[in-house]
Amino acid sequence: MPLTADIVATYRGPGRVVRRLLDLGQREDRALIFVMGFCVIAFIAQLPALARRAHLEGLELNMLMGGALLGSVIILPLVLYVLAFVSYGAARLAGGRGSAYGARLALFWALLSSTPLVLLNGLVAGFLGPGPALTLVGVIWLAVFIWFWLAGLRQAQRQAE
Repeated sequence: MPLTADIVATYRGPGRVVRRLLDLGQREDRALIFVMGFCVIAFIAQLPALARRAHLEGLELNMLMGGALLGSVIILPLVLYVLAFVSYGAARLAGGRGSAYGARLALFWALLSSTPLVLLNGLVAGFLGPGPALTLVGVIWLAVFIWFWLAGLRQAQRQAE
């Protein structure tokens, strides 16, 4: 299935998509592509807000973009790998039988499949700035991400190693 079709299917049933991805076999390159894809899209989503900030505060846009690129594409993937490992440990303590790969895939897929809302959040931040609309979109993104992550993690921990 194409990636975009899987993203749309995740909004209907995140657990089914994660199970299908796990059934394709353990491929660390797939998990890495998912997390890096999210990180690049998250960087792109920040650009409207960075341009707004640079314009309003008289800052250098290139410096803001460089810092965002470093944080989003270099540091964030490492943090997400640590978070996936912690979630794997927590799932094992709760009786999960899945693999660490399954925990990584569940987290990374939840992030990647929530990118339409991340992009919307970036547009709202760039065009409207801080306020209730930005907060609302951020809360919706967070709720959807947590739903995707927990549903995927539940499926991943049902898989036998």
